[in-house]
Formats: sequence, structure tokens, C-alpha cells
Amino acid sequence: MLKVVNLHAFYGKSHILHGVNMQVNPGEIVALLGRNGSGRSTLVKTIMGLVEGSGHVHWRDQNVLGQKTFDIARQGIGYVPESRDIFPKLTVEQNLLLGVQSGRKKANRWCLDDMYGMFPRLKERQHTEAGVLSGGEQQMLTLCRTLMGDPDLIMIDEPTEGLAPKIVELVGEYLKELKKRGLGVLLVEQKLTIALDISQRCYVMGHGEVVFEGTPDELRADEMVRKEWLEV
Repeated sequence: MLKVVNLHAFYGKSHILHGVNMQVNPGEIVALLGRNGSGRSTLVKTIMGLVEGSGHVHWRDQNVLGQKTFDIARQGIGYVPESRDIFPKLTVEQNLLLGVQSGRKKANRWCLDDMYGMFPRLKERQHTEAGVLSGGEQQMLTLCRTLMGDPDLIMIDEPTEGLAPKIVELVGEYLKELKKRGLGVLLVEQKLTIALDISQRCYVMGHGEVVFEGTPDELRADEMVRKEWLEV
């Protein structure tokens, strides 16, 4: 589905990504791990067209690197930023409806009832301005708004950051539901427990490069990689 080949990225003259190679298959959750500053967020932003890059980002056998972000989104790649970026003066339901892509030729597999079914709290607050929601509720809203665009791949940057343990568990169940529906998920996550529990494969990044690729069990067994690139 998604294949990244020899990807380099830059902020001005600063060289951030150094030849990253990775892929995400349909119906697969892939965890992207590493310490802050390792290049994880830059990688997903470059895939999404938000950061300048060179190399190849193959999506359905087409190189989308360098395309406009809205064109990439229309081709089926969704992105949930760490900053959430909700529209604070619009209601929950208005935020969700903004995620729907107009002019689609196929039926959307997601609807408002799906979102409210997964997160009943959003149903309760559907007419509430999004800016007064809690951090956990805003995270739910951002995830659901992206899904309303009906992506085939969703890239999620730190979805559990700052959330209570019960909400973290809920987000994990939500991501498993996406997998059941055939979506590919690229999950940028700091919390190893949830990342390794729900993913099928994982990449570890360090200094803008992939330093490990394997299964969660292989990473658990590799003490050197965990100590060198993950543990504080």
C-alpha cells in the first residue's frame, strides 16, 4: 500500500531524514517508535506533503512525494497531527462533517453513527463547541474527523499524549477496529506498551534513520536496541 524508499527531508538547510525506507500494508498496524527528535513526526509530515523531501513515497504504485497535501489526502491517506487542530468555534458535529470529502465517486464506509458508536462521548457533546472539550475528547474528535474522509491509510502522531489511562485504552481499541475494517495504520507513539500490543510490525528511528525493523516480539527481545534508542 505505502512504500517509502530512500526518503530524505529538510527544514531549510537542516537535513532531518537520512534515507528512510519503510512500508505499511493494507489492514496492518505499524508502530513508528523512537525518542523525541528522532525524526518520526518529520517522516509522516513529509509523506503528507507538509515538509520538503527527496526520494520516493509510493502510494498505490504512484510517487506522491512533492504533491500538495490536499491531493495526497484525496488519494486516500489520512493524517492525525499531534496538535489535533480542531476548529474550536465549530461544534463537534460540524468538525466531523468538515472531514467528509465532496465529489467522491464511491460511498463512504464511515458515517456519523459510526463515530458516535465508537465514542459515545462525542454523541453526548455533538452540539458543543469543540474548543471546550477535554484533551481526550479533542483527540477522539480529531481521529474521527480524519476517518470521515474515508482514508485507506491513516497516519496518527502521538494519539495518547497527555491522555488518562482509560482513554489510552479506548484509543487502542479504536485502532484495532480500524484494522478490522481493512485500514492501514502508521502509529507514531511514545508508549511502548500500547504500541507493541496492537501493532504487527514496528520501526525504531534514531537520528533520522531507521535503526530497527521487526515484529513487536523481536523488539521486546532486543535489549540493546531498546536501551540505545528507546529507554530513557
